[in-house]
Amino acid sequence: MFINGFDILWDEVDDYVADIQSIRSIDQLTFSKPVTFFCGENGSGKSTLLEALAIKNGLNPEGGTRNYDFSTYDSYSSLYKHMRLWRNRKPDWMYFLRAESFYNVATKEMEYGGIFSERYHDQSHGQSFFSVLMKQTNKNGLYFLDEPEAALSCQNQLALLYLIEECVKQNCQFIIATHSPILLGFPNAQILSFDEDKVEEVDYKSTSSYQTMKLFLDRYDYFVKDIQENSDGGVL
Repeated sequence: MFINGFDILWDEVDDYVADIQSIRSIDQLTFSKPVTFFCGENGSGKSTLLEALAIKNGLNPEGGTRNYDFSTYDSYSSLYKHMRLWRNRKPDWMYFLRAESFYNVATKEMEYGGIFSERYHDQSHGQSFFSVLMKQTNKNGLYFLDEPEAALSCQNQLALLYLIEECVKQNCQFIIATHSPILLGFPNAQILSFDEDKVEEVDYKSTSSYQTMKLFLDRYDYFVKDIQENSDGGVL
């Protein structure tokens, strides 16, 4: 592993991130497995923390490698300035990939690659996203993935699990923010929940993503009936 954890110097933080209760509850955090997942509801702080970790490692806030130098909109927090990483060893390669700003990253991939670059915009969003993952994962690498399921079908989420496993065998480390019950099912991963205004380690079947999906599949007929009977058409 390349990063064993970090601590935060809260006395120096004067950013909005100090009001995100789950992150504010962290004085220090340890990464115990080569694959760590951040999970939790929208707005719980998981992507904010992942972004800060990526920036602290010198990566572009919108994604890419340390060599990517572009910005379409600076909305990231200053949290990274107040973090101290517990480094173990230096990775040979690092990459930050987020579904939210993938179009911009894919454009830069093609610009930097020149005539030899893969034509990502000629592919679907999911195909191009997975193509970049395949291209950018190398042995001894450190990877930050922000909600990759937003771009991937269920089948490609399963394919990503196999890719991660192959990378872990080649001494890679992943830190991933996700809602996906499929991705969270990666074997022997560390899962950190950002729910309940705190960050705590949980097992797979205790995550809200797993429980909600299981409930829906187990009681599908009930949900269909309830949606049809209780929808008043007033959403739009």
